[in-house]
Amino acid sequence: MKSTAKMPKVADSVDEVFISEILVAPGSVVQAGDPLMLVETDKASVEVPSPVTGTVITILVEIDQEVSTGTPIVEIETS
Repeated sequence: MKSTAKMPKVADSVDEVFISEILVAPGSVVQAGDPLMLVETDKASVEVPSPVTGTVITILVEIDQEVSTGTPIVEIETS
């Protein structure tokens, strides 16, 4: 079954972040809670964790892209 990870709300006053580093690639096996990417706010760098365990299918964002809370970021195949 395919699951789509969405950008979580990283801070109460922040709705948009910049993707600074992608830590997984298609084919990577991730556990729930493993970091998928790093994002930057105006005040901090934050890891975005995987919401599920599975295999990364597709990365839907790019480095330096600005994304809003709720934006699909990664597709993961779960068992």
